[in-house]
Amino acid sequence: MSWSITWSWQAPRRIAALAPVEGGMVVSSGLDLLMIEADGSIRWKVELPFKAHCAQANNGVLGILAAHGFYVLSTLDGTMLHEGRSTTGGFTEILARPGGGWILSGRQGHLHLFTHEGTGLRRLDSGKVRRLLGWLDREHMMWQDSDGKLWCARLAQSDQKRILEDRVWSWVTPLMNGRILMQSSDGGIWEGVPHPFGWDSLERIEYESLEPMEGVRSADGWWVLGIEGHLHHLSAHAESETPTLLGESMNLGDLLIGLTPDTMVTATREGLIRRWSAPHLAQAERQGRYQAAAEAALAKNWEERKALFMRAQTAEDEGRLSRAVELYGALGRSEDVRRLLKRQKEGGE
Repeated sequence: MSWSITWSWQAPRRIAALAPVEGGMVVSSGLDLLMIEADGSIRWKVELPFKAHCAQANNGVLGILAAHGFYVLSTLDGTMLHEGRSTTGGFTEILARPGGGWILSGRQGHLHLFTHEGTGLRRLDSGKVRRLLGWLDREHMMWQDSDGKLWCARLAQSDQKRILEDRVWSWVTPLMNGRILMQSSDGGIWEGVPHPFGWDSLERIEYESLEPMEGVRSADGWWVLGIEGHLHHLSAHAESETPTLLGESMNLGDLLIGLTPDTMVTATREGLIRRWSAPHLAQAERQGRYQAAAEAALAKNWEERKALFMRAQTAEDEGRLSRAVELYGALGRSEDVRRLLKRQKEGGE
C-alpha cells in the first residue's frame, strides 16, 4: 500500500496560494478565491479586488493577504468579515495564533499582531522576516530572519524576542506537530524539536542530494517536494514498503500542503492540483476526519463562543490572569488554564 492520487483539478488561472481548511483547501487562482472540499466539490467561490498571495484558516475564519492589505473571511461561505488593514510595503506572510488571532510579517521589518476578527493590536520590531514558522504555545512563536537564523518571540504584556542560535539555515519548514525540518548551508537535512531557548532534539537525516521547495509532515513522516517536482519521503526506512519517491514521471509543481495526517496536495503554478491519499494510514485517516469535522463544527458555533473567548484574551492581555483562567476554563481550554496558572505561580504578569 502506498500514496496515490485520488483526484486532480485544473484551476482556471495561475495559482498564487494554497491553504488547508477543515479537511479541504482554499485556492487563490487569479482574482478568485475558492474553497474546495475533500471530495473535490467547491463549497464557495468569491472574487477579490486583488490577488490573494497568502492564506491561513483558524477556528472558522480565513485570513488572507492581498496587495498591501489583510482581510478576514468566513470559511463557511466566503463572506467578508473584516475589510482588513494595510501597512507600508504590505505584508509577506500570515500565521494563525492558537486559540484565535493572527501574526503578520511586514515588508518593513515588523511583526503585526491582530485579533481573530482582524482588528490590529500592536507590532513588534523583528527585522526582515524570511518565513513565519509557527507557535510553540500561545505565547511563543518562531520565525526565520532574512539571514537564515531562527528567532523566538514571547508575546505577552511585555513582548520579548531572542535568537535561538547563530546557525544559518538555507531552508526551513513551518512547525508541524512540534517538529521542524531544515537544510543547513552544506546541504544536510536536519529535523529538530525546538523550545524557546534552543532544541529538545536536533538530528541530521541521512538523505541524498536534495533541493527542497516545501515539506509537510504526515502520519508516516516527512514528505518534501524537490525542485525537480518530485515528492521525497525522508522518514522512510529500508524495510518500509512505502516508496521513497512519488511523482517520478510527473512534474508535481512547487506547491505542497498537508490536509490531514493521511492526505496532502501538490500543485503547479499553472493551476494543476493533485490530491494524494494514503489508504494504509487508515487510523490516521479517521483521526484526520475527526479533526476536520471538529474544525467545521467549531466554525459553525464560533459566533456563540467568540464573545467569551475575546473576553478571556482581553483579560489575559490586560494582566487579569485570574479572570482569564476562569473564562478559559469555561471554554474547556485546559492548556491555557495550566499556562496561566503557571504564570501566576511565577509571580504573575
